[in-house]
Amino acid sequence: MEAPEFRDFAKSMVDYIAEYLENIRDRRVLADVKPGYLRPLIPDAAPEKPDTWQEVMSDIERVIMPGVTHWHSPKFHAYFPTANSYPAIVADMLSGAIACIGFSWIASPACTELEVVMLDWLGKMIGLPKEFLACSGGKGGGVIQGTASEATLVGLLGAKAKKIQQVKKQHPDWTDDMIVSKLVGYNSAQAHSSVERAGLLGGVKMHSVQADEKNSLRGEALEAAIKEDLEKGLIPFYAVITLGTTNSCAFDRLDECGAVCNKYNVWAHVDAAYAGSAFICPEYRHLMKGIETADSFNFNPHKWMLVNFDCSAMWLKDPTWLVNAFNVDPLYLRHEMQGSAPDYRHWQIPLGRRFRALKLWFVLRLYGVENLQAHIRRHCKFAQEFAALCRADDRFEIVGDVNMGLVCFRLKGANELSENLLKLINGRGNIHMVPSKIRDVYFIRMALCSRFTKSEDMVYSWNEVSAAADEMLKK
Repeated sequence: MEAPEFRDFAKSMVDYIAEYLENIRDRRVLADVKPGYLRPLIPDAAPEKPDTWQEVMSDIERVIMPGVTHWHSPKFHAYFPTANSYPAIVADMLSGAIACIGFSWIASPACTELEVVMLDWLGKMIGLPKEFLACSGGKGGGVIQGTASEATLVGLLGAKAKKIQQVKKQHPDWTDDMIVSKLVGYNSAQAHSSVERAGLLGGVKMHSVQADEKNSLRGEALEAAIKEDLEKGLIPFYAVITLGTTNSCAFDRLDECGAVCNKYNVWAHVDAAYAGSAFICPEYRHLMKGIETADSFNFNPHKWMLVNFDCSAMWLKDPTWLVNAFNVDPLYLRHEMQGSAPDYRHWQIPLGRRFRALKLWFVLRLYGVENLQAHIRRHCKFAQEFAALCRADDRFEIVGDVNMGLVCFRLKGANELSENLLKLINGRGNIHMVPSKIRDVYFIRMALCSRFTKSEDMVYSWNEVSAAADEMLKK
């Protein structure tokens, strides 16, 4: 394919994308297919001679769309949002065209330098202390990871390297294996499963600490767990403090837990994957109280801030520990400017990386902070509207607080009622939700996910829930 044909193909795709997104609410939100549906729809092997791009375009609706769950439909309320916007889509087109692999400064200077500046822009937008920002002139700075799961693992590995070095100074005769066998990290029982997985990948124990009645990890409970492990001869080194849990969007008490981490020389990593986007609104920043005690902080603009996946922002007060932990420096990756700018290959798990800062640059410029704030506030308002509809039906109850753009609700009575209700809701295919369970209480999560959502979509979704409840209870 040469440039003239590419122009026609790309223009046709842009038209298709715009049509798809602008009319997405008309599509059934859940795919109505069975596993293996796709194989019979395409040949058994790749074509010997090329197909035309027109044939490829015609197969999108026939082959792909029947198996798509439409995450950007106003009827999609599962998980948490995955962001989407036209500026970010266009930025990804440019990133794909430049197609650099920005593992070092020299590999593509703009790729590194735009990322440094965009993480400073974003850090200022959410009110991070200057110690986290590259523009402060200190050690701190930001990096774009692929996901919050990666950020949690990267933080853990940095903390692990730091603690091993500290312990060796006190016990020169101890081997790395001996030290690692004693390391223990901490997280709330409400933390995301990726925290436990980070412990498995990092080869260290993780101590799950019970949250309080508000599903928040408190400093007193964390300190008790640390003392318990110290008495066992273990070495506390890392704690994940969650702002906006996946189960119920609960907020750990960062001000308490961060102070405990500082007291016991434990690396404090803040996971604000979903809720962190809301901190661009000043009225939500009280939930970050204690951020100055953290060693690393992460949130996902690709969840709620209109920046397409993948774009997970992570800041560190002292990235040196990562650079030292991940530094493998073969001759073919060295360059004369080393040390003058970050080589982000030392800040992450993979070597290769896309030009992801373009998405942040395009979105921040073409929306502006005010419009991004309005988007967040709109979703929070819609959540309150849905909660009001739920409270008005005495068959239902709200579980916990309504935080950000998430409403947790259930039918009053046994868990089985809400379990059956959710099966019926998703079986109808008109809206999509997922469940969770805390302290053996099963409930349904209604997350605001689409930038196309309007107030009437909340009424539509609630009517679907109510109609499913009518149908189930009659049976």
